[in-house]
Amino acid sequence: MRAQFVLSEIGVGLRRNLTMTFAVIVSVALSLALFGGSLLMSDQVGKMKGYWYDKINVSIFLCNKNNAESDPQCSKGAVTEDQKKAILADLKKMPVVEKVTYESQDEAYKHYKEQFGDSPLASAITPDQMQESYRIKLKDPQQYQVIASAFNGRDGVYSVQDQKDILDNLFNLLNGMNWAARMVMALMLVVALMLIVNTVRVSAFSRRRETGIMRLVGASGFYIQAPFIAEAAVAGLIGGVLACAFLAIGRYFIIDHGLDLAHKLTLVNFIGWDAVLTKLPLILATSVLMPALAAFIALRKYLKV
Repeated sequence: MRAQFVLSEIGVGLRRNLTMTFAVIVSVALSLALFGGSLLMSDQVGKMKGYWYDKINVSIFLCNKNNAESDPQCSKGAVTEDQKKAILADLKKMPVVEKVTYESQDEAYKHYKEQFGDSPLASAITPDQMQESYRIKLKDPQQYQVIASAFNGRDGVYSVQDQKDILDNLFNLLNGMNWAARMVMALMLVVALMLIVNTVRVSAFSRRRETGIMRLVGASGFYIQAPFIAEAAVAGLIGGVLACAFLAIGRYFIIDHGLDLAHKLTLVNFIGWDAVLTKLPLILATSVLMPALAAFIALRKYLKV
């Protein structure tokens, strides 16, 4: 098969159906950009989980005098020194515990003022209203229930709180957004495939005389189909290149510059350029193979060769 003939037929086909070709390129670009974005979002959530789950603590808050007067779980009074020593000793014996840090009422008050100093309620809070606590770093964050079951309801313990629950709500929200993006991506892929099939049908119909002559002179089925499949692959490749550009520009604008989240949200560990670059070959391969396969299937049905 002569490459010049195939290339000329590709150019003719793309020019004849310029509007539909443009629609195919745009739909492929948007759908694959969403596809790449959803993959990057999954990487980002995984990176954040690994970063934050390694830093979360389980907190055992101890009863103070105010709790003893108002809360049933502290009905036996504020925590005593003996109870604190017993709790600390039991924590250190537990194999799931990596490190235990004690926070006094004054330290808790200082941290509260640092975080909520601008709040109207901050001026009404005094150090004696704050709770002493033990901050526990676990070897495995999933072992929270071991601590909760051992210390909830114990004398002197007000509550056991796991910071992982707070983070899980955030990650569930991010995962929900990611699945929504995937649903939109799937819809866009369906639209792109339908456009590809229709574009190939129109192209085949407009060149039915040429293909008929080629049949009569004994051209093989693949020889006749190749230009149509190549047209779809080229249009898809252009869309894939645009999708890659969208991802790179989006990463640059959102994280590095423009919104500059990398500097504004220093507590978030963002994905790097390596995560983006590893997705680009997959997007380009998909942009070529998906339209080519759709064109091949459409030709088998609509072009009798």
